[in-house]
Parts: sequence; structure tokens; C-alpha cells
Amino acid sequence: MGTRIHTAADLGASIRSARKGQGLTQSQLADFFSTFSREFLSDLENGKPTVELDKALAVASSLGLKVYVCENNEQPSEEAR
Repeated sequence: MGTRIHTAADLGASIRSARKGQGLTQSQLADFFSTFSREFLSDLENGKPTVELDKALAVASSLGLKVYVCENNEQPSEEAR
């Protein structure tokens, strides 16, 4: 089941949940990315609206999360679920 994302804080909370669910600390995840700091991950997880989208999507993907965009009146496709 997916989580609807309305804000940067929603995305950050989903990323934090996935990271913790995998038993990783922010430092361990930052070590996976040579260009991302623990501070960046903290900002991302705390919903800082100015984090770079491409980096946020890379972190989400590394944790096995998929991000989809759909129109307000449509439901995510079966592939998106």
C-alpha cells in the first residue's frame, strides 16, 4: 500500500520510515552515497523544502521506494501499487 505525499515533510517521513525499517542509521545511509552528508539526510527526513529533488529521489530509490505522479482525479495504476 502506498502513502500519499502532500508535503516535503510527508516525503521525509516516508524516507525515514523506510530507512529505519531497514535498520540503517542516517550515517550508514550517507556512507552509501559518497556525495550526500548525514546533514542532508536529516534535512530531507525533517521535510526541509529546499532539498534537491534529484537527490531526494535517489535516496528514496536506494531504499526501495517508488515515487509516482498522477492527476488528482485518477488512481495510481496497478504498476504504481
